[in-house]
Amino acid sequence: MDAQTLRAHAFKALHERDGVFVIPNPWDAGSAKMLASLGFEALATTSAGYAFSRGRPDGGLTLDDTLANVRAIVAASDLPVAVDLENGFADDPAECAKSIVRAAEAGAVGGSIEDFTGREDSPIYCFEHAVARIEAAVAAARSLPFPFTLTARAESFLHGNPDLDDTIRRLQAFAEAGADVLYAPGLRSAEDVLAVVRAVAPKPVNVLMSGGLKLTVQELGEMGVKRISVGSALALAALGEFYRAAEEIQKSGSFGFTSRSMPYAQANQLFKG
Repeated sequence: MDAQTLRAHAFKALHERDGVFVIPNPWDAGSAKMLASLGFEALATTSAGYAFSRGRPDGGLTLDDTLANVRAIVAASDLPVAVDLENGFADDPAECAKSIVRAAEAGAVGGSIEDFTGREDSPIYCFEHAVARIEAAVAAARSLPFPFTLTARAESFLHGNPDLDDTIRRLQAFAEAGADVLYAPGLRSAEDVLAVVRAVAPKPVNVLMSGGLKLTVQELGEMGVKRISVGSALALAALGEFYRAAEEIQKSGSFGFTSRSMPYAQANQLFKG
């Protein structure tokens, strides 16, 4: 098998084995190398983190931007890489499906499609259209010569409608359409998480640990969660420290932040591999 097929099978196996795993979210090749050096088993891109690194807001990327970043991250390590494909960069199910194929061509072995339209005045696709988009994405994933792990995302909690019943209804329909992993970012409590896990079982569930939800890997594993991601949280942590360091220089004229910095030799060594 070629390298991509091996990665695809390794990624699929992570979702089939017992227990939970963490899939952290690098925003570029350098952060991907750092995460790989720490022993993580797979990586997933972050649309927001990458957009910020390009000086753009979340949602400000094109499909070509995203795929260029995928290629760089895939080249940075031997780990399986899943890609945040936002809404597939298209409303039309057939165009959404083409984004899956292009992600695979860029080296990804998994990816997510969400039901957020990208339009704040009408943020969530209607139920039937959302399901049709996942059906098309599943068909595209199954057409590939390796097992592409498709994640279907229900986004209402992130966009002003924390309706758990509607979210579960969508996730169940996405599961029935053939999605491999179900994901509702923005869940607010352990009870929400547990309800989602039970509703779509035995399909694996991804939970976003960022923002208000404060649970440990062990707690999520005991609830039956299969996969934990952090979205833009690592990128925001890096940006926050950078901002505070620059603010210290500008406001106080001091350089105390250097005592917290990663040593040059350590950073240089990380990127030699």
